[in-house]
Amino acid sequence: MAVPDFQSFMLPLLEFAGDGEEHSLQEAIDVLAEKFNLSPDDRRELLPSGRQATFDNRVGWTRTYLKKAGLLTSTKRSHFQITPRGQAVLAQKPLTINTAFLRQYPEFIEFHQGQNKGSGIASIEESEAVTPEESIESAYQRARVGLANELLQTVKDCSSDFFEQLVVDLLVKMGYGGTRKDAGQRLGKSGDGGIDGIINEDRLGLDVVYIQAKRWDSTTVGRPEIQKFAGALQGQRARKGIFLTTSTFSKDAYDFASRIDNKIVLMDGETIAQLMIDYGVGVNTVATYELKRIDSDYFSGG
Repeated sequence: MAVPDFQSFMLPLLEFAGDGEEHSLQEAIDVLAEKFNLSPDDRRELLPSGRQATFDNRVGWTRTYLKKAGLLTSTKRSHFQITPRGQAVLAQKPLTINTAFLRQYPEFIEFHQGQNKGSGIASIEESEAVTPEESIESAYQRARVGLANELLQTVKDCSSDFFEQLVVDLLVKMGYGGTRKDAGQRLGKSGDGGIDGIINEDRLGLDVVYIQAKRWDSTTVGRPEIQKFAGALQGQRARKGIFLTTSTFSKDAYDFASRIDNKIVLMDGETIAQLMIDYGVGVNTVATYELKRIDSDYFSGG
């Protein structure tokens, strides 16, 4: 099942703390995972950044929201306990607790308004179903998708010669070919059927990779093109190749490439655009934001 939104954990977390005992965040995570019947795969699901489990992040923010509303209190590092206000809420037997419910407390309103104002986003939780970190990461991913689409169209509008230069720049940035001068002298100079160029796999030139680059607008690269490239590799007694295109590959092309002895990597237009963003080819950084959290180890001796 999909991991529930963080508001779904508010009432269960408060009920878990209702025994009045001190509990750790990890205890809460384990108890709620069992209560919601989450599978190991559900618990391993990561935020878009890949740096934290989605479920752990949501439970953590659930605790934060309940603390800001005065329903929970911190007792020591990563531990919490229910407050008299929290016990009073449980005594009311609410059917649900969400951000709308928590707005009855002035402390929470102050926290929530300050959070949205500080984010620089008109409403950091448009649906109030995601945590602040998820909202920021979602906005980043939307911006990245838009940039990738614009980048790919720009590449398609360029000449084939420029695309070959772009391929050189990208592969060198990824660690192939040593210097751009060395790679540029060899790429586009081969002249062998089905091969556009050759580039060193590493800076020492211990192995070489053969390149095929197709700047196509919308034509899907099918199995015949990959077969031709594989045949050219065999003619050179080559073991590795990269086939790049600004369009897409057919299912048969992927299937053929996965079954042959030669290692052929297929890079379609979307992959190229994403790698250009990752390695800074054809793009500039306009702003950098750092998302920080409490360093618990720093305060462990406090």
